[in-house]
Amino acid sequence: MQISEMRALRTLCTHNHLLHPTSKPTYLASFKPLQNPSLYRGIHSTNRRLLSRDPGLAPLPSGSESEASDAAPAVGNVYDPSARWVRSSGGEAGSGPESEARSRNSEIPEERKYFGGGRSSYGGSGKKGKKRSCWVCSECGYTDGQWWGSCRSCRSAGTMKQFTVDENGGGSEKVRGFEVSENAVRTWLPQRAGEVRPLRLTDVNRGLNQLEWRIPLYGPFGEEVSRVLGGGLVPGSLILVGGDPGVGKSTLLLQMAAMIAEGHDLGRSAPVVYVSGEESVEQIGSRADRLSIGTEELYLYSSTDVEDILEKIQALSPRALIVDSIQTVYLKGVAGSAGGLSQVKECTSALLRFAKKTNIPVLLIGHVTKSGEIAGPRVLEHIVDVVLYLEGEKHSTHRLLRSVKNRFGSTDELGVFEMSQLGLEAVLNPSEILLSEEHSESEVMAGLAVAVVMDGSRTFLLEIQALCLSSSTVSRQVNGIQASRADMIISVLVKQAGLKLQENAIFLNVVSGVTLTETSGDLAVAAAICSSFLEFPIPSGVAFIGEIGLGGELRVVPRIEKRVHTVAKLGYKMCIVPRSAEKALASSSFGDMLIVGCRNLKEVINAVFTA
Repeated sequence: MQISEMRALRTLCTHNHLLHPTSKPTYLASFKPLQNPSLYRGIHSTNRRLLSRDPGLAPLPSGSESEASDAAPAVGNVYDPSARWVRSSGGEAGSGPESEARSRNSEIPEERKYFGGGRSSYGGSGKKGKKRSCWVCSECGYTDGQWWGSCRSCRSAGTMKQFTVDENGGGSEKVRGFEVSENAVRTWLPQRAGEVRPLRLTDVNRGLNQLEWRIPLYGPFGEEVSRVLGGGLVPGSLILVGGDPGVGKSTLLLQMAAMIAEGHDLGRSAPVVYVSGEESVEQIGSRADRLSIGTEELYLYSSTDVEDILEKIQALSPRALIVDSIQTVYLKGVAGSAGGLSQVKECTSALLRFAKKTNIPVLLIGHVTKSGEIAGPRVLEHIVDVVLYLEGEKHSTHRLLRSVKNRFGSTDELGVFEMSQLGLEAVLNPSEILLSEEHSESEVMAGLAVAVVMDGSRTFLLEIQALCLSSSTVSRQVNGIQASRADMIISVLVKQAGLKLQENAIFLNVVSGVTLTETSGDLAVAAAICSSFLEFPIPSGVAFIGEIGLGGELRVVPRIEKRVHTVAKLGYKMCIVPRSAEKALASSSFGDMLIVGCRNLKEVINAVFTA
C-alpha cells in the first residue's frame, strides 16, 4: 500500500463523524452517525484505487442521495496529497461568485492542518535551492563530501575545512567559468585550425626569443618585481598577489599597471585595464594622483561581474588586465555569493581560460585570513600560475615580495621595497636595512653580535642582542628567536664552553622585529650571550656565520660563500666561520676581510674576547 493510501485511511478513521450516517463500514460501526443528512461533509481520498478496492465503504442509498442533493449542494473537503492542500469539492462548477469565493476560502494549506496529531511530511512540488556542505583540505585542496580526521590525499591531519555550497534549483543549468570565457573570446579572436592539434616542442620554441618573450619592467622598482617573477611578466599568465590588509597590494599592482602601460619595450604606450570591485573609479584615480601616476593608456573600471568585465575590455584589447580583488567578483549563473567556494573557483577558471586564449596576462589580488593564507581553500592557489605574497611588519615601512609558487621561475627570489609617499620604492642595498647605527667598542654595546642569514636568494645582516642579569625574578625571555633553539644554545654554552649561566636571567632580542628562523644565526646568538656575560663588547666589523651542534662544534650552513661575499662588500674586517668551510672559501677572494675558522665555541671565545 502506498503512503498516500495509508494516510487517506488514517484520515477516514480519525474524522469518521463527518461521514454520511448511512455509510457504516464494519470498522466504524461503533460510532454514532450524524442526525441531519443535510450537514453531510465527506473527506475523500483522491486515490481512486483506494475507493474502488475498499469493500468496507457501502454506497449511499438513492433516497438519501436525492434528499441531500435537494436540500443543499454536496460540498466536501478533499485532501490532495500531491498538492498538500485540503480543497473544497462538489456542487456545480461555476455556480456563482459566492461559490467561487467559498471554494477559494476553503483551500487551507496542509501545514495548517494537523491530521493524526502530526505535521505532514510530504516532499512538495520542487525546491528553489539547497545548500551542500563539503570539506576541503587547506594544504592540497582535496575536496570530500564528509569529514575525515586527515586528508585522504596528502595525509595531513586537521586540515579539512568545511565550506557550504549553494546549489541551483528549479532545473536550471549550471554556468561554468570556462563557458563564460569561451563566449567572451569567441568573437574576439579568429579560430585557426592549427590551434586545435598538438604541436611539437621544437615547433613551439622555433622562432621564440626567450629574452624578448616576457614583458619587461623597467627602473629599480620594475627590476625588483621582475626578479621575483623570474625575469618579467609572462604573456597569458595568471598571477595572484596576496597580503595583509593595508600592506600595499593595490599600490603594487597600480604601479605595475602604469609601468606596463608606458610600453618602454614597444616604443609606444599600450592599454592596460585596472578593474576594482572594492573602490570606485574616483577613489582609484585619487590614489594614482597621490602616486604621481599620469599614464594616458591606463584605464580604470569599477565592476564585479566577470562577464561584464570581459565584454567591456574587448574593444580595448589591453596588454594586461588587473582585477582587485578575486573575492569580490562573481558569475551570474553560479550559485553562492561573491567570495564563496563555487564563485571563487569558477571566476578564477574563467579568467584563466581568458588569459590562455588571448595571451593577455591577468593579475589578481586575493584577501588573506588571520593566519596569513589566501582566503578560501588552496584550490585557488592551484589554479593560478604564480602566487606572490607581499609582507611587512606593522610598524615598519619595509615590504618584502616573495614567491611561493612560480611556474616560470624560481621561488627563492625576494624583492625588498620601502613604502613612501610616492608608493613602493626599491631598496638598493637590502643587506643593511636591518642594521642599526654602530657604536663601535662602546661598553653599552656589550651583548651585540651580527648574524648573516639568507631569505630566498637575498643575504641579510641581523643584529642579535643579549642581556645577562644576575638575581632576577625572570629566568629567560626571547623575542624573535625560537625558544627551544635559545634553550639549546644556552645549555651548550654551560656544558661545552664552561660559562656559569645558571644563576643569570638571559634576555634575547632580534633588532628590527624580524624572526630568526635559520640555523646560521646560532653562532651570533652564542657570541652575543658571551659578550653580555663577560661584559666584553665585540669589536666592530665582525660577523658570525655558523650552526652550533650539541657538542659545541660549528657546522657549515648552505651557500656560505655567497654570505661571506656579502659581508666583504659591506666593508667588514672579520668573519667567523666553521673550520670546515675554510677549504671552500680558499679559492675565493674577499679583499681585506679576514676569514677566521673555528672548530668549536671555545675557539670562538678565544678569537673574539681575548685582548
